[in-house]
Amino acid sequence: MGKRHGAAILPPQLLERLAAWATPVESLADADVVVTGWGTTLVLDEETLAAAPRLRALVHTGGSVRTIVTSAVWERGLTVSSAADVNAGPVAEFAYAQITLAAKRALGTAAGYRAGRWPAFGAREGADGRTVGVVGASRIGRRVLSRLHGSEAGYRILLYDPYVSAVDAKRLGAELTDIHTLCATSSIVTLHAPELPETRRLLNAERLALMPDGATVVNTARGALVDTDALVRECASGRLDAFLDVTDPEPLPAGHALLTLPNVFLTPHIAGCQGDEVRRLGAFAVDEVGRLARGEPLLGAIRREEWARMA
Repeated sequence: MGKRHGAAILPPQLLERLAAWATPVESLADADVVVTGWGTTLVLDEETLAAAPRLRALVHTGGSVRTIVTSAVWERGLTVSSAADVNAGPVAEFAYAQITLAAKRALGTAAGYRAGRWPAFGAREGADGRTVGVVGASRIGRRVLSRLHGSEAGYRILLYDPYVSAVDAKRLGAELTDIHTLCATSSIVTLHAPELPETRRLLNAERLALMPDGATVVNTARGALVDTDALVRECASGRLDAFLDVTDPEPLPAGHALLTLPNVFLTPHIAGCQGDEVRRLGAFAVDEVGRLARGEPLLGAIRREEWARMA
């Protein structure tokens, strides 16, 4: 795992032991389980697995294992587990908070306040009855759907996800629809889909143009889901607002237009576990290895078909 994330998850004495190993691949020769984290360069391909004859499981303290796991892992029959569920909680809370701010038109109101304008009582829009479009019923997406469904605001919730049926969407408290209808109808669009070839630029210029005047894009998923240039044009015109925890490119270069727009709220990919929250990931890994040793079902088990659709 990367040094910065490892220092947050593991105690110093264990980090010293890890640093003493020559290379990650050499350390796998006698390993039954490998534990990885954000920033790891390990790739479990055929060559690496050949050097790890005893290896039977991967436990990842981050979310996606897409850059670590290859088809060779599944062909070998290894067990794969990820802390994606653990990390999903903070991301969903962050996204829901931004949806709430967007529903209150907080960006525009805050800018007006700084300029000396105090809105008349009831002059601003509230959250009640607003339509929120959720793109992706992922782990995070489902948590956001649950929060929206339980809100006293009475949101109308639309869902776009090609892998979800209308019946399942209804169970999640949402109406299943296509991406064009979702964009054209929603005052807030929140993204929770993985970055795949078919989802890159999912919010392109055409779909952004469909969104109502004054609508907001919330992105805590992957920056590549949005056509950045098209979003800049829409936000620069004042027609759309945006809350972006992820961007494309990431990080943004100095002087990028998104950094200058007052109706774009930017954060540097902080929605997931931060600070003390990161220790949840280490605790999960320890508990998961214990379950593996005892022959118990793993809480973070990843199936091959799920891996293929991971962010």
